[in-house]
Amino acid sequence: MINNVKDDSLILFQGDSVTDCGRTSNEYLELGFGYANMVASWLTALHPEKQLRFLNRGISGNRVSDLKKRWQEDCIDLRPEVVSILIGINDCWRRYDSNDPTSVDSFEITYRQILTNIKQKLEAKIIIMEPFLLPVIEESEGWSAGQDKWREDLDPKIHVVRSLAREFNAEFIPLDGIFARAATIQPMEKWTLDGVHPTQAGHALIARQWLKAFGVVEKM
Repeated sequence: MINNVKDDSLILFQGDSVTDCGRTSNEYLELGFGYANMVASWLTALHPEKQLRFLNRGISGNRVSDLKKRWQEDCIDLRPEVVSILIGINDCWRRYDSNDPTSVDSFEITYRQILTNIKQKLEAKIIIMEPFLLPVIEESEGWSAGQDKWREDLDPKIHVVRSLAREFNAEFIPLDGIFARAATIQPMEKWTLDGVHPTQAGHALIARQWLKAFGVVEKM
């Protein structure tokens, strides 16, 4: 993909807290301390000649419906050449901590509207990452349901994301499988302490897969 991206292109990262990751403003240099920052740093270091620009507009707590509400201002108006999206875990999580579920049908309809909006109004390349979960928290620790039970809600949404990636010819990154494989090599807590938010190693895992999908083939 990188060979097909023009010099001085804007790469936009969108999503929830995993993308937000402590950023404090919408400024170009404010990318948080997670995978978005890592991707931007590596791409700049490896391909300085491209003069790529980066924006992080992830917002903690967002669901797919929140993205839709702010999509014109936080995506279309910015005119990015690459749009990277990681969303969906809160559409699952709110069912268990707030009794506020998002149905699979609603999730799919809203996500499709966002992607259709990109196709109709931008000539942007799309990178879609599926939401992921490593169930490290048990019901006995005070949660409304142990995270192992979240799968009944999350897995159908993951299948929606995969289907939409095919439908819209997006570059797809299967993070749920990637994290699951990583957890067979190192304990789950190495990658995320609460099952959802990555550690720095977890963010590096995302960044590495993102760069591979983007066509950066240098060994890292």
